[in-house]
Amino acid sequence: QVQVVESGGGLVQAGGSLRLSCTASGRTFSNSAMGWFRQAPGKERDFVAAVSWSGGTIEYADSVKGRFTISRDNALNTVYLQMNSLKPEDTAVYYCALNAGSRYYAGRLTLNYDYWGQGTQVTVSS
Repeated sequence: QVQVVESGGGLVQAGGSLRLSCTASGRTFSNSAMGWFRQAPGKERDFVAAVSWSGGTIEYADSVKGRFTISRDNALNTVYLQMNSLKPEDTAVYYCALNAGSRYYAGRLTLNYDYWGQGTQVTVSS
């Protein structure tokens, strides 16, 4: 059974930083494309960042480019999202997602991901 668990959310002032972690189990992590998404109250779930099996292919939403960094450590079965220069509009529940198929890279579409974590709240105060 595949499980995806996020951690690291919290309350931070504008301009601050947070690092989210996502650990997956129940599947060979090094063969799993991973992504981060977020959902603000009353809005749809939006793409944030994605990374391929090896970390060689990475993509960011325009809204976070230059401020967020996605990375992965296959030895620890963990993917990270380093978030710097946080803004109030970054406030949302952040979800980690895993592709359980054969895709080397799953990209920005939610339908490309098979397993999701429970989400972790990030709140940025002004």
